[in-house]
Amino acid sequence: MDDELLELALSTGKALETRGWILTTAESCTGGWIAEAITAISGSSAWFDTGFVTYSNAAKMRLLAVPESTLQQFGAVSTQTVEAMVTGALANSNANVAIAVSGVAGPTGGTPDKPVGTVCLAWSWPGQPVFSETCHFNGDRTSIRRQTVIHALSSILYKAT
Repeated sequence: MDDELLELALSTGKALETRGWILTTAESCTGGWIAEAITAISGSSAWFDTGFVTYSNAAKMRLLAVPESTLQQFGAVSTQTVEAMVTGALANSNANVAIAVSGVAGPTGGTPDKPVGTVCLAWSWPGQPVFSETCHFNGDRTSIRRQTVIHALSSILYKAT
């Protein structure tokens, strides 16, 4: 892992620990990269509980209780799906903070409505409604995934400080 991600994960962890918040992740296009960045930090078990890598729709439904109707109506890459993922991650963990991501990292899989680089993210923090957004990142597969990890962790850090 590069120094920038390591420093961001470390800062995020310190902020979560200061707040007494415990994090869970629900990842699709990042394939566990957010959880990997977090668990690269020694002692992260103090503020990280569980990481779900739910790449297939079947896994999203089975492990995170994403409704099949949500996936059929809106697709895996949608704010509706990541909101369901974040809710499912919280329900199936001992965490009180969650991040969920699903996107099109490429180079294939893009459509006119959801081109390569489209990534949906959702967060849940104690006492607040779920927040979601759609981002459009540029670059190759690795770059899009890395930008997603940075955005996810930066947003958690911002909210925790």
